[in-house]
Amino acid sequence: MTPVTKMLLSLALLSLLISPVLSLDCYVCTSAATNEQCNTNNEECQAPRDTCMTVVDILGSAKVISKQCASQATCNGAAASASVDSNGNGNIVDCCNSFNLCNFSGAESVHIHTAVLLLTAGVLFLLSC
Repeated sequence: MTPVTKMLLSLALLSLLISPVLSLDCYVCTSAATNEQCNTNNEECQAPRDTCMTVVDILGSAKVISKQCASQATCNGAAASASVDSNGNGNIVDCCNSFNLCNFSGAESVHIHTAVLLLTAGVLFLLSC
């Protein structure tokens, strides 16, 4: 593999790591009854809002979903104070900033593990050449 090819591959891998830092798109909604209704609008987060925050409020059989851009500190604070009682009532807060539109559902961890696996494979490939 030529030095130019190695450099281009390294830059491509680096862009995977840097792109979420430069800007993040999140689904945004207020008071949606379903996740599908909530995932119809998105927004590019502006600094210092660098995290997608999802809040699910539950009361009996009623569920209300809200999604927005937030700062990581704000989202983490909300997540730390979120709770659900023994009847299943309360709220759940989820924070993510790993990739654009990461707040589409609760399956973020699957995408994170896939991205880490691909990145690791790419680095190992570059080191073996």
